[in-house]
Amino acid sequence: MNNKLRLLSHSATLQTLYRLALVYVVLMLTRVAFFIYNSDLIGSVEGGEWWSLLCGSLKFDTVSMLYINAPFILFALLPLRWRERGWWQKSLFWYYFIVNSLLVVVVNMADGVYYHYAQKRFDAEEIFFADNANTPLLLVRFLVENPLMALWGAMLIALLWFGYRRRLKVEPIFAGVWYYVSGVVVFLAAVALAIGGIRGGFTRMTRPITLSNAALYSDSPAKMTLILSNPFCIIRTMSTGDKYPSYFSDEELATIYSPEHFPTPRAEGDVAPLKGRNVVLFIMESFSAEHSAYLCPEVYEGSEQQGFTPFLDSLMQQGYCFKQMYANGKRSIQALPAVWSSIPSFKSPFANMAQAVAEQCALPEILASQGYGTHFFCGSDHGSMGFGAYARMAGIENLYSRQTYIERRGSDDFDEFWGIWDEEFIDYMGEVLSEQPTPFFSTIFTLSSHHPFVVPERYAAHLPEGYTPNHRCVAYVDEALRKFFSKYGGEEWFRNSVFIFVADHVSSEKYAAKTKVSPGDYHTFGFIYAPESGLQGECADVVSQIDIMPTLLGLMGNEQPYFAFGRDIFAAEQRQAMSVNYDNSCFQAITADYMVRFDEQRVIGVFAREDELCEENLVGKVDVLAIERELKAMIQSYGERIAAKNYLVTQP
Repeated sequence: MNNKLRLLSHSATLQTLYRLALVYVVLMLTRVAFFIYNSDLIGSVEGGEWWSLLCGSLKFDTVSMLYINAPFILFALLPLRWRERGWWQKSLFWYYFIVNSLLVVVVNMADGVYYHYAQKRFDAEEIFFADNANTPLLLVRFLVENPLMALWGAMLIALLWFGYRRRLKVEPIFAGVWYYVSGVVVFLAAVALAIGGIRGGFTRMTRPITLSNAALYSDSPAKMTLILSNPFCIIRTMSTGDKYPSYFSDEELATIYSPEHFPTPRAEGDVAPLKGRNVVLFIMESFSAEHSAYLCPEVYEGSEQQGFTPFLDSLMQQGYCFKQMYANGKRSIQALPAVWSSIPSFKSPFANMAQAVAEQCALPEILASQGYGTHFFCGSDHGSMGFGAYARMAGIENLYSRQTYIERRGSDDFDEFWGIWDEEFIDYMGEVLSEQPTPFFSTIFTLSSHHPFVVPERYAAHLPEGYTPNHRCVAYVDEALRKFFSKYGGEEWFRNSVFIFVADHVSSEKYAAKTKVSPGDYHTFGFIYAPESGLQGECADVVSQIDIMPTLLGLMGNEQPYFAFGRDIFAAEQRQAMSVNYDNSCFQAITADYMVRFDEQRVIGVFAREDELCEENLVGKVDVLAIERELKAMIQSYGERIAAKNYLVTQP
């Protein structure tokens, strides 16, 4: 027999199985690195949890391995004699090595670092941001800051190289026609097994596995991310549109929840406290509630450092503070639709969805129709992160960026990573607003309290170092805001303005144990300050970013119908006070008493708010049917509106 045919069907099968097993090993080793790097966020794993986590991990690793190695399996087992030739075998090797090095090792190792900042696995959503001008610089910095992760990744790539080239000693047992017969049998069996592996099972009732299947192996959101692996997360989120279930008839849904608001006309003589005022909205990068000694005094008990926002703490006590303010997401791009349009982002950021390109009546557009000039300030590059594009959709006319700043003030104040330093850019906003006719609506998105967590050199020795890498940056932004208020506080436009402060999401750098798990990892800043208005006090109810627009419209005396998924906290609404977000493939409702996790089919987690570390799951022990019912209604309403691209009031 020709020596080139000595690698027969069983030999090819064994070698393919061996090489796929090697991918499993590499995937598991990337998971070990992921866990070690993020152990403070994931928490300890008890003995009884290991088996369940391992079973779930193997299931998701199977899908990841099959997704990217399907061509390799196909051509390695194809029952043709060509597969024994040198050029064929070399092609198989290079495909295996390059694809698995990039999509298994590089992506998963980068995922370990990325999760530390975003608290979610890298998926198709992040591809949208990969073309930012600062991406190469940030990647280099991440590499420099995490040399052990880079070294571990290099070792795993070497393992794929040398492991693949190991030859198994096999004695041929088939020849002639049996070469093809056995090859066809093995090939068809491999195809069948691959289909079942990708789907997650072999029965007709088996649905293709999704990210939410991780909930079957753990009720901890953080440990669910440990189970997941890439490229599964990327491929499964590359869809043409998110699907949302229906639970109620149209008639019943209307009785439970509707995003259409019809304000009650004010009684004669009842004056809206903020009517006609300018609106200045600060969306502050990564301002977790735990940065503040006023919002979280228990975090700083017995500590010499009493928080890192002394100016904002004093301002909150002069205004109206939402002490239980929760973000609706963990990404900056999710904050803009939530705050401006009262539209949350669940499975995908609303601003990035094709369905977002539709007529809507956001807060800036509503105010523009009343004669307000509209402005958006962000010190990054023009169009960066998709902020400017969504600003236009929301009705904002004037955009200010790093480029417009440089035109007026030069390029000396660039931070070399994200944009203009916050102190200078906030002052630039004040300068521009001083030149505008009133009334106006202005939003500024701050930048400096973001990785890589640096402050101007002149501040390095004067600001508190803090307990996390971000604390000094937060203190810097707080000081920048103090200077802004000191400089412009005496101007007429300032005294006739209402200032709203809200974070885009929590910081990636967490200090207190309770802020490393939900709901603490959604707890942010949120308050209103209106000089000389009498609007003071605090709200003890749960409030979220989507409540800002309807609440502000109510305070400004709006009596026209509007579209908003949030609620006016001062209105006599029957809607439950809760914050809803989509956390690691499950919906999460935060109320005054409980945090409820719902996987679209059933409640999988109920935790008392007193249980800050979510240690006792109360599913089946307490009644949360009312919360579940309203959560389902909101999910269905959201899904229907997204599918119909309908963000307007339709009822008479």
